[in-house]
Amino acid sequence: TKMGLIFVFDRRTGEPLVPFYERPVPQTGAIPGEWLSPTQPFPVGMPALSKQGITPDDAWGFSPIDRWLCKKRIEELQHGPMYTPPGLKGTIISPSVGGGANWGGGAYDPKTHIMVVPANQVPVVVTLVKRDLNQKTEGPKIEMRGAMTFPYAGTEYDAKIEPLLSSLGSPCTAPPWADLTAIDLAHGTVKWKVPLGDISKLAPIPLEIELGTPGAGGPLVTAGGLVFIGYTLDDKLRAFDLQTGKTLWKTVLPAGGNATPVSYEVKGEQYVVITSGGHSMYGSTKGDHVVAYKLKR
Repeated sequence: TKMGLIFVFDRRTGEPLVPFYERPVPQTGAIPGEWLSPTQPFPVGMPALSKQGITPDDAWGFSPIDRWLCKKRIEELQHGPMYTPPGLKGTIISPSVGGGANWGGGAYDPKTHIMVVPANQVPVVVTLVKRDLNQKTEGPKIEMRGAMTFPYAGTEYDAKIEPLLSSLGSPCTAPPWADLTAIDLAHGTVKWKVPLGDISKLAPIPLEIELGTPGAGGPLVTAGGLVFIGYTLDDKLRAFDLQTGKTLWKTVLPAGGNATPVSYEVKGEQYVVITSGGHSMYGSTKGDHVVAYKLKR
């Protein structure tokens, strides 16, 4: 889920194959008159893909001053465990509204029972902004530094959503800021976890440092034990070893690969294809491409 939780069901009946229970969640900080669910479901015995909440001690920065400013901002905002409700003061949502697991979900290998899932790890700040109930609502607006405003039709509030960034524009929490995790579903354990994406297109100096970049798009797992995924803001397509998480291959796409790859066969040759079109909300390079690669025998 976008909360980084793993639920497993029988696809034929809907019966849970992993038990879950209802856990009490925060009930304070919401706007007046809002009803909050007293509990939320949590799976038993499955690892979480993302940190479930935030405290000032989670502040991070490239320098001590940067970290201090981030810690001060976290203290000023409403924060706490996962499911802390948004309010007028501004609430840090962790995992972010973009995940945890984002659009595209995961991929599963039925032979090894390994599921591979990309996840975003940068929290966001959600602030409810009051407006005239009779005011005409417009679609989402994308603003500076990744901020977006979404109208709540039929209410007197808009939601302003912005990543939790420092004054330098870097996340206020420690990297990796996106990662790829392989989970052994049979044993409920993490097999491996690696950063997903380098910051070459985001940093002032284009260094390929693998700190992870938030993104969208799912992975493809092949019968030969490969994991193909785009997802990142560095406009790259990568292949990982399903068993170890080692990067076996990567290439630069003409635009962001924020889509899920597919594989097919023609005359005995295997191909992997991905739509390379970018993502306006995440700020990856936009384009209009479909790119296919032929795999070596």
